[in-house]
Amino acid sequence: MRRKYASLNLGYRKVPYQQQKRHVMISTQTALLRNDQDGLRHAAELLGSGGLVAFPTETVYGLGADARNDGAVAGIYAAKGRPSFNPLIVHLPDLAAVQQYCIVTDAAQMLARAFWPGALTLVLPLRKDAGISKLVTAGLDTLAVRVPDHPVASALLAAFGGPIAAPSANPSGRISPTTAAHVHDGLAGKIDGIVDGGDCKVGLESTIVDCTQKPALLRAGGVPLEAIEAALGRQILQPSDPATPKSPGQLLSHYAPQGRVRLNALKANGHEKWLGFGSVDADLNLSASGDLTEAAANLFKMLHQLDQMGATHIAVSPIPETGLGKAINDRLKRAAAPRN
Repeated sequence: MRRKYASLNLGYRKVPYQQQKRHVMISTQTALLRNDQDGLRHAAELLGSGGLVAFPTETVYGLGADARNDGAVAGIYAAKGRPSFNPLIVHLPDLAAVQQYCIVTDAAQMLARAFWPGALTLVLPLRKDAGISKLVTAGLDTLAVRVPDHPVASALLAAFGGPIAAPSANPSGRISPTTAAHVHDGLAGKIDGIVDGGDCKVGLESTIVDCTQKPALLRAGGVPLEAIEAALGRQILQPSDPATPKSPGQLLSHYAPQGRVRLNALKANGHEKWLGFGSVDADLNLSASGDLTEAAANLFKMLHQLDQMGATHIAVSPIPETGLGKAINDRLKRAAAPRN
C-alpha cells in the first residue's frame, strides 16, 4: 500500500509518551501528511501522543498540540523559540465545544454567531475545571479561542476530538506561514508532522477581541474592525500594546523578515527591494489593482519571497488604513519595529 505521508528529514526519534510530561519531545524527522482520511488519522495520533503537527487554517498554518498536555505545549514554545509569557490560541470545532472550556459572554455569543467559523479569536474567561495547560494561557485566567473555517482544520479537530493549541507555525517573530513549504522551511526537524492543505485563502492571522468585560480589540486581523462593530452595534475599545500580552500577536517586534523594513515608501532606494501596492513598478506587488483582500492574502507569502531573494532592506508602499488595511499595517509596523 502506498504511504499517505512522506518523510522530509531522516533520523526520526521520539521520547516515550511517559517522558513527554516531564521533557519536551525530541524529533529530528518531520512527516509530510496528506489531507485525506489516513493522513488526518495519523496527524491525530501524533497529537494524541504529545506530538506537534502543523495544519492549515483559512488564516495561516498553525502549529498544533494537545492543549491539555503540558509537555506537548512546552514543545510548541521550544520549536518556535516563543516567549513563555505570550499566550496561545486554542482551536475548537464549534461554539458548543468552546462553552466546555470558557464562559461565553453575551458579546461573545453575538460575535461567534456572526463570524464563526472564521478568522475571529475571542478571549474569554476560562472555566476553573477546563483542564487547559497553564502554558497555553501563560498563567492567565482567560483563554483565546476560535473556530477555524477550513475543511482540513475542521477534519483534524474531529479526528483528534479535543482542544488544539496552535500559534502560527513559524519560528517566533518570523513571517507567518501560508503554505506547507513555509512551515517546512522554518520548522523541519523540530516538529513531527505537517498536513499539506495548500495555500491559506485569507493569509492573515485572525482578529482578536477581548470579551471578558467590555469588548476590546487586541489584534487587527482577517475580520475587519468595522464588521465587528457592526455586529455588536457599537464601537469597541482599542487598547495599546501591553507589557504582558493577553493574546498572541501583541509583541512589538513580530512577523519580521530577515531584511530591515521601511514603511510608506513612495519609491525604493538603490539598496532596497520594493514591496509595492497599487499601480507602482515594484519588485513585488501585494496588489497591483489596490485590492486589500488580495494584499492581505499575499503579505506573508511575499515577505517570504523577499527573504528568498536575499533582501537586506525592504521598502513598502503606503497601505490604506481602512478595512483589512488596518491589519496589514499592523503586521508591517511590527515587522519594521526595532529588534532585540
